[in-house]
Amino acid sequence: MKIENLEEIWAQIRLVLKSHPWHGVPIGPNMPAVVNTYIEIVPTDTVKYEIEKNSGYLKVDRPQKYSNVSPTPYGFIPQTFCGDKVAEYCMQKTGRTGIKGDGDPVDICVLTEKEITHSDILLKAVPIGGLRMIDGNEADDKLIAVMEGDGIFGGWKDIGDAPAALAERLKHYFLTYKDVPGSDHRNCEITHVYNREEAHEVIRRSYEDYLGLYSDLDKLLKMQHDRSKE
Repeated sequence: MKIENLEEIWAQIRLVLKSHPWHGVPIGPNMPAVVNTYIEIVPTDTVKYEIEKNSGYLKVDRPQKYSNVSPTPYGFIPQTFCGDKVAEYCMQKTGRTGIKGDGDPVDICVLTEKEITHSDILLKAVPIGGLRMIDGNEADDKLIAVMEGDGIFGGWKDIGDAPAALAERLKHYFLTYKDVPGSDHRNCEITHVYNREEAHEVIRRSYEDYLGLYSDLDKLLKMQHDRSKE
């Protein structure tokens, strides 16, 4: 399905319904260089919020373990899906087999000098790199971006522009944010910190995965429209 068709469909839906953050918000006309981003949690949150996929509302996923809080505003890119193409890219880059996509939208961390005090908002982000994370046997990439036009970080074009300590801090968060107190077992690993070029490829593949999964959306909506006239 062409992106113009999706835009036309969702333009009609938005006239009567609140847009679903995953499906009803476009990825952005300048993707992968600039992407719309839905923020689920911010650094002041002591509870991890996550979108409830059916309704589009934020739900409480779990309390953050220990004092572990997100270092940046964190959410996902609308109209993306970690499926076969994303998993294939992960296997290409790691040399592993048996990796699957995690079945979620692509996660993204957004650097900004501004204090964003609450989630459930949209912003434009410029991807500069990412963390290749594998959770169990699932590809679970964490993209790193800067908020478009940010006064401090907006000039960063690639992960190489950022200090190494930034990537280390993000790695520590994602390697520990699912830890269960008293357990020594850890499912998550980060194999690579990658650059903007690879981040763009992950976005392109995740968008293709999304379109592959929801390619019949226009047909479904047309059927519903036709039935309403009967």
